[in-house]
Amino acid sequence: MEHAYLGIDVGSISTKGVIIDKKNNILASQYIWTQGDPIGAVKELVRLLEEQFDKEKYKIVATGTTGSARKLVGAILGATMVKNEITAHAVGTTTFYPEVRTILEIGGQDSKIILVENGVAVDYAMNTLCAAGTGAFLSSQAKRLGIEVEEIGEYALRSTHPTQIAARCTVFAESDLVHKIQMGHPREDIIAGVCNAVAANYLNNVGKGKKIVSPVVFQGGVSKNQGVVAAFERTLGCKVIVDPNGHLMGALGVAILARRGSGRQEFDFAIENMEFRTREASCGGCSNNCEIICVYRGDQLIDSWGNRCERGARVHG
Repeated sequence: MEHAYLGIDVGSISTKGVIIDKKNNILASQYIWTQGDPIGAVKELVRLLEEQFDKEKYKIVATGTTGSARKLVGAILGATMVKNEITAHAVGTTTFYPEVRTILEIGGQDSKIILVENGVAVDYAMNTLCAAGTGAFLSSQAKRLGIEVEEIGEYALRSTHPTQIAARCTVFAESDLVHKIQMGHPREDIIAGVCNAVAANYLNNVGKGKKIVSPVVFQGGVSKNQGVVAAFERTLGCKVIVDPNGHLMGALGVAILARRGSGRQEFDFAIENMEFRTREASCGGCSNNCEIICVYRGDQLIDSWGNRCERGARVHG
């Protein structure tokens, strides 16, 4: 049987998964909402991936996890590779775009920028504080304007005079948007203004002080919004590349890392039938008083983390 590799990216808003072969071709992929339940989301993701996967021809021999819940999900899946989002996105992007110099990424609740030189990430910045430059902001404004978030790009591209929307933060942007609606600005101009505000907020916060060099690759869920892509291209004065699988790039990157790594463990799709639970334990072994997260399968402790010194190891057992 041919070898395959699983990569899962679990974020606060969405959970993404891909299975690739040894040449990085995608054999199965899925994108679902996390809905505040990363364990449940991963079980559902695995079930959906299994439906697409040819188990007669391939077997998964290594698994990687990334994203905000990477340790939790890594413990549950028995992952052979657990990496942060910066590394996963950089590896995924440079694999498919070796010449890339700047990676823009905007997700549901956070965003990041990664600067690359000679195929290696040399600098990055993240923003998890201001929602005005994220997908959550776009979703809330689409609802306010009575359209689906998927329609934003189409509306924005019809605009010839985008409305100026304050982009300093969510509060200012929302109040300014309401004011512009009340003034009677056309809907497509307001929506184009919202897209410009997202790009401006991102560049003024996440990209502040960073030298953005072409080629530029834009990824994350917001990269599917043509209005925001156009806003970045106008502001940066260069073409912005959007990969069709850009929303899966973190999962792709960690799957590639799992393939390159030395760890090997055959993956069992039966995980969807297993019961997992987490428990917090306070160490108290020193002044750090670390909170340790323990993950159990049934009554069996399968992993734990959070201790900053060796004294916390006794809590794990």
